[in-house]
Amino acid sequence: MKRLVLTFDDGPDPIYTRKILDILKDENIKASFFVVAKNALQYPELIERMKNEGHCIALHSLEHRHAFLCGYGYTKYDFSKSLEILDNMDCNIRYYRPPWGVRNIFTRIFVKRHNLQMVLWDVMVGDWKAGNTPEILANKIEKKIFDGAIICLHDGCEKYGGVKGSPFNTIDALKIAIPKLKEEGYNFVTVEEFLNHA
Repeated sequence: MKRLVLTFDDGPDPIYTRKILDILKDENIKASFFVVAKNALQYPELIERMKNEGHCIALHSLEHRHAFLCGYGYTKYDFSKSLEILDNMDCNIRYYRPPWGVRNIFTRIFVKRHNLQMVLWDVMVGDWKAGNTPEILANKIEKKIFDGAIICLHDGCEKYGGVKGSPFNTIDALKIAIPKLKEEGYNFVTVEEFLNHA
């Protein structure tokens, strides 16, 4: 059985995340959401829906600061406050993805201290950039994937440098790509399912 890990960064977002969850539900597939803790705090109903529908919730920092701008004190606070927020929402956080994939010299310390596993990606299609259409993004995904690939998409990137409205392209690209990938024999699994049965 061929497997793909669909992941979303930067949410939750009240418009985009809801639409993505609707697609996942319609297609009966599970994904992993690397959430920004302050966004999670703002939209607890979306976190609750992710849990209820069987998705994996993972950490993508407190407020999406670039690691190179953060010292020891802030990095420590970033992890502890994020995990406190998500723990209070009954999320058992086991996986972490740093914003932009960037780590500083302290990141590994706190990943280890909090018993987290860092998860990056294999496939990135620049879905936050200008000039994309749903068809372009779907085509990029289909060309780059392979059995076991971790795909990184975005459900809330506007706050962090993404082009306004770009997640709408991601949403429509999923409507094109998911049925095709299912036809090709791919099964969508969460990060947790993938790493526990690698």
